[in-house]
Amino acid sequence: MAGLDAAGKTTILYKLKLGEVVSTIPTIGFNVETVEYKNLSFTVWDVGGQDKIRPLWSYDFQKTQGLIFVLDSNDRDKVSEARDELHRMLSEDELRDATLLVFANKQDLPNAMNVSEITDKLGLHSRRQRRWLFVSPPAKNYEGLDWLSSNISNKA
Repeated sequence: MAGLDAAGKTTILYKLKLGEVVSTIPTIGFNVETVEYKNLSFTVWDVGGQDKIRPLWSYDFQKTQGLIFVLDSNDRDKVSEARDELHRMLSEDELRDATLLVFANKQDLPNAMNVSEITDKLGLHSRRQRRWLFVSPPAKNYEGLDWLSSNISNKA
């Protein structure tokens, strides 16, 4: 699970794992948790999103089958930076076959971008050769995990 700082990655991770919202602090480094869902176990690496940490993201890509990218839908100033980081990650050899799930977080805020706007700003339509899904809002239900598990198991 990756995304810029303050996108909500850690909050989403623990909502998926524990079923409730927990208080979090900015992640320096990473959190690793196993999320049990139906008959599957997802090992989720929640990596810090600060710009000084991002060069280390590529070390976490080995054996990655699915990437969850978390975006702060309300942060219009950082959406182009998020797009650049997402495309940089997707160009890594280790992620060439990874399925992409984009979580649009903070959709409940009044200035939040809608799904169509975010899809355009992230350039997701240019990724036709990659399986991807956009989910909003994340962690409220498990719609994204259903799709991710189905698409990962279909590739195996």
